Amino acid sequence: MIVNVPKNVGFLDSFAYFCSRSMAGIYIHIPFCKSRCIYCGFYSTTSLEWRQRYVDALCLECRLRRNELSEPIHTIYIGGGTPSQLTTAQLHQLFDSLLANYPLPALHGAADEGLEITIEVNPDDVTSDFADALASLPVNRVSMGVQTFDDARLSFLHRRHTVAQVSQAVSRLRSAGIANISIDLMYGFPNETLADWRHDIDSALALGVEHISAYCLTIEEGTPLWRLKTKDERLSFPDEELERQMYELLIDRLAAAGYEHYEISNFARPSRRSRHNAGYWHDTPYIGLGAAAHSYDGRSRSWNVSDIRQYVEAINEGNRPCDGEQLDADTHYNDRIATALRTSDGLDLDSLSEVHRHYCLQEARRFLADGLLMLRGQRLVLTRRGLFVSDYVMSSLMRV
Repeated sequence: MIVNVPKNVGFLDSFAYFCSRSMAGIYIHIPFCKSRCIYCGFYSTTSLEWRQRYVDALCLECRLRRNELSEPIHTIYIGGGTPSQLTTAQLHQLFDSLLANYPLPALHGAADEGLEITIEVNPDDVTSDFADALASLPVNRVSMGVQTFDDARLSFLHRRHTVAQVSQAVSRLRSAGIANISIDLMYGFPNETLADWRHDIDSALALGVEHISAYCLTIEEGTPLWRLKTKDERLSFPDEELERQMYELLIDRLAAAGYEHYEISNFARPSRRSRHNAGYWHDTPYIGLGAAAHSYDGRSRSWNVSDIRQYVEAINEGNRPCDGEQLDADTHYNDRIATALRTSDGLDLDSLSEVHRHYCLQEARRFLADGLLMLRGQRLVLTRRGLFVSDYVMSSLMRV
């Protein structure tokens, strides 16, 4: 589906006017990677020669869609792919376009603390020059894909960086003035032991970062990892019991170190939750720019085409190459179950319609009795025991 976007839209330049209204986020997808990791199912390309044409199209999409969000922007997240594969000039071009087209405070100079502005990076891309370049941008949060502190497992994943480059990258970011750093970790590698995972957790804690996201390695159909597992029966992945022990170890070690477990896979120092991701979990509207990026306005969701050539050509013609769907009441309810219940804040029952509130409480009775869910005021929250069977609990509360 091609959407024709009106061009005669006004520029909303009064940020203060919107501060009393609900907030929104912007996600920008940068699909470029120098090489592909074997587990990744996100849309990406190694055709780096498209970078400038793609950034030009992103800036044009900013202008074409500048009227879609009436709420003030409170988070910007530049993800991928590998955004650190863009040049400093291209990143400046992108931020100039954001400032010109969305209700944002001035972004030049020091990053505004009222906004959370995140960029994903690879450790090996964080040279001293790149860290200094980030300091010249309005970025105040960096998310870095570390995955593991074992060089052999990094090689297995086809990651480009080494363990030594992780601490170097953190040190360079700190020296450049980045005070909010998040890292991603993975567990559940072939032949990984509980002791191996404890070493990774302790190595992550030694970095002193503000935020840690940790995920069990999943095998998505169509990825190189899926093909490798299909061909090589010698690959022995941890069983469910070992994965449970790894998750429990993660929760306990990070809690002891002062991290708040605020979402199933996310842990933060006080006041350092990911505000952008929290928007996804708490039904906040957002706009997605770039190939394969998703958008949500509270009533419908849409997604751009997952093809860089089609994306660039359509945007250059003044169109948005996308598909989408309107959300009926049950679908919206199911989405709320699948997102809000992931968080320590839980699901606000008062935010549901009377019909869905009654249905939810009816279905939740057995899980409340079994100690998998609890009521905290008018919020339905997973207990620690419930975290381990969260998919089952959430699917059981949905309307089908």
